[in-house]
Amino acid sequence: MGVLDETVKVISDMWEALKSKRRHKKHKQLQTVEIKIKMDCEGCEKKVKDAVKGMKGVTEVVVEPKKNKLTVTGYVEPEKVLKRVMRKTGKRAELWPYVPYTLVDHPYVPGIYDKKAPPGYVRDAAVVNPAASELACARPEEERLVSAFSDDNPNACALM
Repeated sequence: MGVLDETVKVISDMWEALKSKRRHKKHKQLQTVEIKIKMDCEGCEKKVKDAVKGMKGVTEVVVEPKKNKLTVTGYVEPEKVLKRVMRKTGKRAELWPYVPYTLVDHPYVPGIYDKKAPPGYVRDAAVVNPAASELACARPEEERLVSAFSDDNPNACALM
């Protein structure tokens, strides 16, 4: 009976170790992944949507053909979604490189302004070119000068 007791003990130890590994498995965070992909027609739109709809962890898929934008929400990794879209559709795709122009102090700086960007968007300065991002940010002196001539400032210059 001693051998049987030891075997049961070894098996139970192995089972506990297996259960503890399952418990410590990292869970993916809920993320929103935005991808830029060119869509010409409704067929392209459906193909792009179907490419990610069947992915494990995807909870919502939104396609905006006018902006050439795919938004995927779920427990997914951005790089895996991007690779899957490119593989399933055969189209070039990239993570969404644009931000609303209201978030950038100087949206028309070379390197930031993009003619191909959807209306109301400019390229993300930090992603494109770190040197251009310094140009796109307003310095404290600029803020002070701009606010001196602002309509919102009651003590603004009356010459304007």
